[in-house]
Amino acid sequence: MGMVIDPRLNIIDKRLYSIKRLIGVSGGKGGVGKSLIATVLALTLSRLGYHVGLLDLDLSAPSAHVILGIESVYPKEEKGIVPPVVHGIEFMSIVYFTGDGPAPFRGIDISNAMLELLAITRWGSLDFLIVDMPPGIGDAMMDVIRWMKRVEFLIVTTPSKVALETVKKVIKLLTELKFPIIGVIENMKIRESSLVKDELKKVAVPILGEIGFDMKIEDSIGDVNKLLESCFAVEMREIVLKSPEFKLQLK
Repeated sequence: MGMVIDPRLNIIDKRLYSIKRLIGVSGGKGGVGKSLIATVLALTLSRLGYHVGLLDLDLSAPSAHVILGIESVYPKEEKGIVPPVVHGIEFMSIVYFTGDGPAPFRGIDISNAMLELLAITRWGSLDFLIVDMPPGIGDAMMDVIRWMKRVEFLIVTTPSKVALETVKKVIKLLTELKFPIIGVIENMKIRESSLVKDELKKVAVPILGEIGFDMKIEDSIGDVNKLLESCFAVEMREIVLKSPEFKLQLK
């Protein structure tokens, strides 16, 4: 008997067909600011005039909806599901599947939930789809990169040796699988240190920029206008504008 191919895999290709660029935001460990960077990147690109979607696939701790301050906004069912437009971006999250409780998923259930979400979401035409990826390099991350064949990666680290060690593993894996890496953002920088730059030179991945530790960022979670005025968002915007890797044609 031949292997049975899940029909949803073909549907995913069709769902993503009209998206010009898929950017997966990945980090090693949790707590490096991956979700915040993914969300602010989506908002920034939207404010620059691009048509942007944001997909939260961080099953362990989906938080993009909290950062955006989304309450009582849900996708519509229409030959699949159509993401709601929130603050100018099309938004979809695994939280619509799991609810706000802890995700009761293990192994195959996680794969199934993500596969279902990717197969039923109707994005339509986008310039960018920013994906908040599952953390680390476990099965969930491997599944997503297998299904999203055109994904490019933006990697987030902090200046911590522990975070950097995991990030190097992520970079090694993506390089072996021949996935393009846009570059690395060093987040929560507190003091001058060349640790991240020195380590990245060894793996030939560009460092796109540094974002200082913003003590006030917590106060702007859930308030998009306040968030976009934060030092964090201003530094993020500068990184996006100055990095040729984003290939922006300003509108």
